[in-house]
Amino acid sequence: QVAESIGRYSKDHKIVVAKSTVPVGSCDRISEKISEQIQKRGDNFTFNVASNPEFLKEGSAVSDFQRPDRIVVGTDSELVRTKFTELYAPFNRNHNKLVFMDVRSSELTKYAANAMLATKISFMNEIANLADRLGADIENVRLGIGSDSRIGYNFIYAGCGYGGSCFPKDIRALKKIAEQNKQSCDLLNAVETVNKKQKSLLFSRLCDYFKGSLSDKVIAVWGLSFKPNTDDIREAPSLDFLREAFDSGVRVQAYDPKAADGVKQVFWDEPRLT
Repeated sequence: QVAESIGRYSKDHKIVVAKSTVPVGSCDRISEKISEQIQKRGDNFTFNVASNPEFLKEGSAVSDFQRPDRIVVGTDSELVRTKFTELYAPFNRNHNKLVFMDVRSSELTKYAANAMLATKISFMNEIANLADRLGADIENVRLGIGSDSRIGYNFIYAGCGYGGSCFPKDIRALKKIAEQNKQSCDLLNAVETVNKKQKSLLFSRLCDYFKGSLSDKVIAVWGLSFKPNTDDIREAPSLDFLREAFDSGVRVQAYDPKAADGVKQVFWDEPRLT
């Protein structure tokens, strides 16, 4: 509808930019919709559709925008390249962070970036579980592999699994894109499977600790959002833990300085949550 409105009401050249995470080929479809409306009106002015995906992290969006690691722009137009170079000049003064590419590569880059980060999380959680079985310390392992410049320290902390509005959604979307194009996605399937198992691991360990006797227990949960410094609880591991806890008759005292109200809305009729 937005693309059709642009084509229906624009009177001269426009540059249309897709910032959201969209399936590969979306900009082509936007271009087609705009062209259809322009032709219906009998006009013939030109326009460009570019891809400029955002790579902002929840809790640090302003900082990420002001100091980006890279600025990806998908376009085949020299005019658009010039406009984006001028637009981002204040944030691109010391090092050239603009990465120009074709539109479809730009659209895929956003999915690939999030899938890579999710893969690192699932991999590290898998290694952490193995370390427990072997009597190894995952923190020492983390330091040992993170000091390798080819790997780095980001996203290699073992935990309860990833959540939020991006990683789960983008993994599912990328899997669907692969399936629609008859491309296997074994690694993405594994990343998702490991993450689902990891989300239930904490409660499983709690059950083991109390030998399955949980009905009279009061458990404290410290931290509810999917990551620090945000109130976002979408697909947060804490929700999986709380559901399993309530199903087992556990009373939960939960605390999070930002996300507590959101969790109360999800479990508004749960008397065992305080």
